[in-house]
Parts: sequence; structure tokens; C-alpha cells
Amino acid sequence: MNPHSALSRLIVSLRIRQAYWPATLSSMSYRIQLSEESSGGLRAELYAICKVTSQLVQGTSGATPTFRDIYTDTGQRQLKFTLQDDSVVLEPGILSYAHGRLKFEVIQQQAGGGGFLGRAMRSAGTGESAYGTRVTGTGEVWTEPTHKHFVFANMESGDSMLVDDKAYYAAQGSLRLSTHQHARVQGAVSGNGLMQPRLDGRGLLVIESPVSVHEIEMLDVPAGETVTVDGDMMLMYTATMNPRLGPLVRGLRNSLRSGEGLVYTLDGPGQVFLTPTHVATGSLA
Repeated sequence: MNPHSALSRLIVSLRIRQAYWPATLSSMSYRIQLSEESSGGLRAELYAICKVTSQLVQGTSGATPTFRDIYTDTGQRQLKFTLQDDSVVLEPGILSYAHGRLKFEVIQQQAGGGGFLGRAMRSAGTGESAYGTRVTGTGEVWTEPTHKHFVFANMESGDSMLVDDKAYYAAQGSLRLSTHQHARVQGAVSGNGLMQPRLDGRGLLVIESPVSVHEIEMLDVPAGETVTVDGDMMLMYTATMNPRLGPLVRGLRNSLRSGEGLVYTLDGPGQVFLTPTHVATGSLA
């Protein structure tokens, strides 16, 4: 008896069972693509992880029964990055697996930037990790499944954004990452911390959000106007808006009467991205 022939028959048999007898198999997990964004040699794809079960469909008398797949969203999301001679900087701990011609290196600080990724001691005042993982080359990178939501953004040359210190997830290697330090010490106890990640340049940015993209509100603030907002509600904003942290009103007594803690004040022009439903009731999605 040829063992290779027996193995071949076993493989064929398993394939036939998977194709025609799905009811004999337990429910499976399956990824369905929701969105994608590309920049240069980097493409980011967002997937929903679903449970797939097979349901028997009884046809008319004498007809062969068939099966249909039922997809149930688990609420988990997963990202795939496809690199073509490009690079991506990941928040540490999010890698699931990768394959291709890829090089991995730990980044502590980008030259000349002050580097939010390199603030090992200073990171105590923020929610961000002190290091990042740069992946360079050609191949695919999958991140760990999570119940958080994601926002893709393509920054243009000349753009600068300040990001909530817990929201940074990944960025194209062409983007310059550094740290913005708020002038007032009160920022250390605000929603966004004493320091925030700052991104400058052109490239793809992935933000982790507590709410779905449909719940994010964008304010386009013209010159001469200001925005006052609780730091817990702010996902990211244009870095040129001169952010200031402090009490809503001056004076301890007036501050206590207002019932508000420290708030952000930002000057236009610029854009502010808010997550108001997260503060009110959590994500509606």
C-alpha cells in the first residue's frame, strides 16, 4: 500500500466533508472585510470576526437538502497591514502574526523628535507605551483581535495632528512621531495626560477609538473661534490650534461652583474630532 496515496485520499476526503457536509463541523470563526485604506506601499484593512454556523435547509419533497451559512458578528475587530517595500510602526503588544520578507525592530525614539515612543520614564503621565515596533519590508502583518473601534486617516504633507494618549495604534513609517508637552502641569490629571503623541507629515494613520466611526463628531473650527471641551471626549485635533489646559472659570471658588474640572481650549482654524457618546453612555455601536 502506498502511504502517499492513502494520505492523498484522506486529504481529498476531508475537503469533500468541508465542502458538502458543513453541519458535521462545529461553528467556525470567519473574517469579513469592513474597510481599507492605502498610502504608498502600505495598505490597512479592517475585518470583523464572525462566528459561522451551518443551517440545514429542507427543500421540496425529493429534493436534496442544502445548507446555508449563518454569520454572527462577535464584536471583535482585527487589522491586516500589507507592506510593499514600506514600513509601519505598531503599538507594542498588538502583533498576532506576520509573514513575508519583513524586518522587526524596537523603536525608542525618533531622531530629533523628542519621541513619544521613547519616553520610558516620562510615560508615567500618559496611557501610551514607551516603545513601538517598526516593521519594514514586504509582507503581511495581522494584529490581535480587539473589541475597540478603528479610524483610518491619510495625512497629507504639511498636516500635524495631536492624538489622545490612549488612541495611537499604528502609523506609516513616513510619519514623524514626537511628543507634545502641554505647558500647564494641570494637563497631567486631565483626560489626555501631560503629553500627547504628535504626528507630522504624509502617511497612513490608524487610531483606536472607544466608539465607532459613525459616532465621531468632527468640528471644523474657523479662525477667530475657539472650542472648549472635556479632554475625555477628544480623540484628536489639529496640532496648530494652540491647545491650553486649565479650569473652565478662573478662581477655585468659581471652579467648584461650575462643577467642571480641567478642560481644553483650542483656537481655530483647525479640526477637532470628538467622541461625545463615549462619555454619555459608551459606544452605541
